[in-house]
Amino acid sequence: MSDEICEFERFGMDDIDALVELERECFSHPWGAEQFRLGLENKVFHVFGLRRAGVIVAYCSMYIIVDEAEVLNIAVRPELRRQGLGSRLLRIVLQICRKMGIHNARLEVRVSNVAARNLYANFGFEQVGIRTGYYPDTGEDALLMTLDMDKIPERG
Repeated sequence: MSDEICEFERFGMDDIDALVELERECFSHPWGAEQFRLGLENKVFHVFGLRRAGVIVAYCSMYIIVDEAEVLNIAVRPELRRQGLGSRLLRIVLQICRKMGIHNARLEVRVSNVAARNLYANFGFEQVGIRTGYYPDTGEDALLMTLDMDKIPERG
């Protein structure tokens, strides 16, 4: 599967089962089908991602409210990590957000998730705070990160 082209798309109700499967592969407290269904019924919730050979290989879920985006999750199939899929996906999603007039993006990330923290920092996200004991499975802290999208250069 690694030599095939990934297609970017916006996911919808028909993709819930595949999204839940990917959640289970990637997260210790995965979202269930009902959470995705309720989210997708809400006009401010969006799920964008990459599909390869008919299989969802990465996705980004987010809320877009007025001029702000809140990144909820970015997931990449474990066997396909470290191949640039997360970077590609985030780059495209941020481009879409800019075209929609989004000025700020924010997210929370586990302190221990160094790969994700580096990814976000590479895109200009800056740490602005911490949520102590945020994650229920471990009690781990979450870093709060924001991105002023008006200060980043346009990317191709």
